[in-house]
Amino acid sequence: MRGLAPLRRGGFRLLFAGQLASNLGDALYAVALPWYVLAAHGSPETLGIVLAAYGVPRTAMLLVGGQASDRWNPWTVMMAADAVRAVALAAFAATAATGTARVEVLIPVALVLGAAEGTFLPGAFAIIPRLLPSEELQAGNALASGSTQLTAFVGPALAGILVAAVGPASAFALDAVTFALSAATLLGVSSRDLPELPVEDDGGDAPTVRGLLRSSRVLQLMLLITIPANLGVGGEGEVALPALAHGQLHASAAGYGALVAMFGAGALAGVLVAGQLGRLRRPAIVGSIGLLVEAVFISAVPYLGGAVGAGAMLLGFGALNGFCNVVMITAFQRWAPPQLMGRLAGLLTLSSMGIFPVSSALAGVVVGAYGPAPFFLFAGLTTAIPIALGLTQQCWRDYGATPSTTSRTPAPTGTRALVTAGSASISAVTSATSAGCESTLSIASRPPSGRSAGRSRGQ
Repeated sequence: MRGLAPLRRGGFRLLFAGQLASNLGDALYAVALPWYVLAAHGSPETLGIVLAAYGVPRTAMLLVGGQASDRWNPWTVMMAADAVRAVALAAFAATAATGTARVEVLIPVALVLGAAEGTFLPGAFAIIPRLLPSEELQAGNALASGSTQLTAFVGPALAGILVAAVGPASAFALDAVTFALSAATLLGVSSRDLPELPVEDDGGDAPTVRGLLRSSRVLQLMLLITIPANLGVGGEGEVALPALAHGQLHASAAGYGALVAMFGAGALAGVLVAGQLGRLRRPAIVGSIGLLVEAVFISAVPYLGGAVGAGAMLLGFGALNGFCNVVMITAFQRWAPPQLMGRLAGLLTLSSMGIFPVSSALAGVVVGAYGPAPFFLFAGLTTAIPIALGLTQQCWRDYGATPSTTSRTPAPTGTRALVTAGSASISAVTSATSAGCESTLSIASRPPSGRSAGRSRGQ
C-alpha cells in the first residue's frame, strides 16, 4: 500500500514508533492531570492556573524551538525536549503518589513541560522531510497525523481505565516512560546516516524569515489564512460545541463524547485517504476547495435538527480537516527553504496555536450573548473568506504545484531549488491538534476535546 511505504525506511519507522508511544502518553496525561488536581483537594481555579502555566511557555518557546531545530537538527532538539519531559514527569509521578495536589509542585512541572513542548513542536514538522524522499512525504505526514488521531480517539478511554484502577500517579509514570521511549527512538534516528542541509555560500542571497515575511506573498497568505481560520475553529471546538450539545441538542455527557468521536473518526479517515494519494499536481487548489467545503460542514452543525445531523456534519468536517491538513502541510514542507524549515514551522505553529486562547474567549462572549449557533457560522466564514481570497492569487494556486503544471517556481527568492527530501534537503497537528494539536501547521486545526488539558504533539 502506498500509505505504508514510509515504514520501509528505518529512520521514519523509529520516529513513528516513538511518537505513537508518546502520543498515547499524551492521552494518559490529558485525562490524569485534571482528575488528579480536582480529586486531590484541588480546585477548578488551581487547574486553570496549572493549564495556563503550561500553555504560556509552550507558545513562547515555539520560535525558539524553530531556531534550535534549524541550528542543531530537529531530532537533536526533539530528543533533548523528550528527555527533559521524561525526567520532569517521573519526578511529578513520585510527588503525585503522595496524593496531594500542591500548587508549588504543579506549576514548576507545568512550566517545564510547556516549554519543552514548544521547543519540540517545530522539529516535529521539520524532521519528516529529512527522513523521506519527496514522493513518500505525503504518506509520511498522513501516518504521523493518523497516529495522533488514533491515540486521541482510543487513548482517553484507556487512560480512564488506568486512572480508575491504579490512580493518576501511574498514568504520569507511564507517560514519563513514553517520553523516554521517544527520546531513545530519536537517538536511533540521529545515529543513522541522514542527509545534511546544503551549506549556503557567501553570496549574500540566502533567504531569511524576515526577508520572506516582506517578500513572499505565499507566506503572507499562509498567515492571513491561518490566523482567521483558527480564530473561528478554536472556539467552535472548545466552547460552542459543548454548549450546543448541552443546550440545544439536550445531549448527555456520553452524547457529547459521541459528537467529538464523530469528528475524530472523520479526521482519521481523512488522513488515511490523503496517505493513499500520490503527489497532487495542484495541492493548494485541492486543499483550498476541501477547506471551502469544510466551512459549509462547520456552519451547518447546529441547523440540521438534532444530534444525528450535527454528528454527520462533524464527521464530514473531521474528514476534510484531516485530509486538507496533510495536503497543506506537505505542500509547505516542499515549498520551504530547507535551512529555514524549523523557524517557518515555528512561526506558522505560533500563528495557529497562539490564536486559540483568543478564539475561546471570543466564543465565550458570543455563546453567552447569542447562543452557540451563530459561532458555528462565524467559524465557517472565517475559514471560507480567507481561503476564497487566497484562491484569487496566482501564487497561492501555484503553491506546491509540480513543475509540469506551472511555469513558476513556488520556492521563495534566495533558495537554491525546490525542497526534495531525501537528498540534502528539508508535519501532527491539532489540537491540534490537537492533538492537539493536533497540531498545528494546519490552515484550520481543531484539537480533540480535552487536548487543552494535555499536550498536542507533532502533527
